[in-house]
This record gives sequence, C-alpha cells and structure tokens, in this order.
Amino acid sequence: MSESQPRRRAARPAPHPSLTPDDPLRAFGERLRKIEGLDDLARTYPGRDITVGRQRQQLEFFSTPERPNAFAMVALEFFLVIAQYYREALPLRLILLLIAGQRAGGRIPLTQDDMAQILDVPRQKVNESLREVMSHGIVIKRSRGVYQFNPPYSYVAAELVRLSDGSTEYVQVDQADALAELRAAALPDLVRFPSLEHMREAIEEFREERARKRRERRERFAATKAQKEGDR
Repeated sequence: MSESQPRRRAARPAPHPSLTPDDPLRAFGERLRKIEGLDDLARTYPGRDITVGRQRQQLEFFSTPERPNAFAMVALEFFLVIAQYYREALPLRLILLLIAGQRAGGRIPLTQDDMAQILDVPRQKVNESLREVMSHGIVIKRSRGVYQFNPPYSYVAAELVRLSDGSTEYVQVDQADALAELRAAALPDLVRFPSLEHMREAIEEFREERARKRRERRERFAATKAQKEGDR
C-alpha cells in the first residue's frame, strides 16, 4: 500500500498590486468565507458602517384569474388636477372605474350599462359624467363599448391574457406606440396633443366664476340689508 501523498493546497490569487492588503475591494479576488457575526465583519472592514435591514416582502397587486397582476400607471399630477377640478363624486368615481377597467394599451372595454351597474347609479347619470370626462380629453371613445384612456394620464402597459385553450399570453403595448396611434387618427386636437394644461386653465376659470358668484351674492345681500334698514 503506497503512502498517501500530502494534499496540495490551492494557490491563492496574488493580491492586486494597486490595492492595499486591507482594502475592501480585495474581497472580490478572494473566496467567500462564513461570517460568524457582525463584529467579525466589522473587524474585516474597519471604518465602514454596517447596517442590516429587514427582509423585503414581495409586492402584492390585486389580481384575478382573468387579469393576473394587472395594474395601471397613473400620473400624480393628473390625480391632483382632477381632485381640484371635479366637485361632484360621480365623475371622480367614474374616472377611478375607467382606470381600473383598462387593458394593455389603455383600452377600456366597458359599456355605459356596465359602468352604471358597477357604480350603482342610473345610466343617464353615467352618460352625463362620461361626457364631461371626455370633454377634457381624459378618455375618448374608440368604438361601441370600447373607450381609450389618454396615455399621459393613466396607462396599462402590459397584462397576462388568458386564452381560450387555458394558456396565458403576455401582451405588452408601449406607451409611445399607443400615443403615436392616437395622434395619427382623426381625433380632436385635445387628444392628438394630450396635455393637462387645458384642465389647469379650466380650474382657474372655474375658480374665477365661483368667486364672481360669491361676490354677487355678497353685493345682493348688502343691498337687501341696506334697503331694509332704509325702510325702517
């Protein structure tokens, strides 16, 4: 039986000539070693701050078998503008429904009957609020029962679509492509050149109108009061 040969140790890589022996970058050329504790790690890299955060949790999005993990990107400025402009609840509720009802590319396959049923309001009320929302270029009508959200305001870029055979297909529509399609179509200038500027102007006009009406009410009240005092 032959004597066992001593095990040769693997040669360690030579230190980088431009790095000092205690430089942290040297760790990239060394084998990983087990860290027994933070004190051990701190002694290895003196002068470095070491922090440990909590384990990150997986992001959760509401999903259904028909629309798994589908969510919309909405401009915060758009939320700010509509919160300032709309005084009634129904237009705001309708906008939230339209945001939630988007499919890839921003299309909304909802009829007015569907909207009325979901919001539990008469269809006539939905029609009035939808006309007001569409007048600001927030949503346009593409065909019967299919609307389109203005991409700079709110947009769904992609979703998983369940096919008839039970499989799923990932559908993605870039925002730039959706905008190019809208601007190339025979649509109003308000939509062909989408912007929130017209809504900002509408807010200012609305506030000026309300201020004018308040001023007129105060003047009428003051005139009525003066007339009553003069009749005494």
